[in-house]
Amino acid sequence: MTIPAQSPEKQHYAYVWDILADARGIETWRWTLVLVLRSWGASSAAVEVARLGLSELLANVLRHVDDPHCRLSAVVRDGRVTVRVSDRSVFLPVVTEPEWDAESGRGLWLLKTMCRDFGCSPEVDGKCVWFTIDLDPVEGEAAA
Repeated sequence: MTIPAQSPEKQHYAYVWDILADARGIETWRWTLVLVLRSWGASSAAVEVARLGLSELLANVLRHVDDPHCRLSAVVRDGRVTVRVSDRSVFLPVVTEPEWDAESGRGLWLLKTMCRDFGCSPEVDGKCVWFTIDLDPVEGEAAA
């Protein structure tokens, strides 16, 4: 399901999809997000971070959540995009700097370092993991 919404007071647009997280579908959702971001005027750098971030969030649903049903949303407001993936697991990820020889735990930590903001929060029947990026980050400037 795609639900586009527009708020006239400030430039605020949103898309929401109820999806199944599966390995074959991740690339489809990455390209869907690319098309949405480009329609909002996102820079190439913002598009790449969003593609990588979405891949990480959906891959984590595949690896760590028994139920593949999830909700993907992309919201733009005041020049920033927030991408959210809500799933049906109540377990919040712990995002800390991994040890140099760790075999897992790097993806969300790297995503957190590339984004303006990053977080996770409990929901009524699961959790939401999200990241925020600038549509057009100033070249050479860190996101945060």
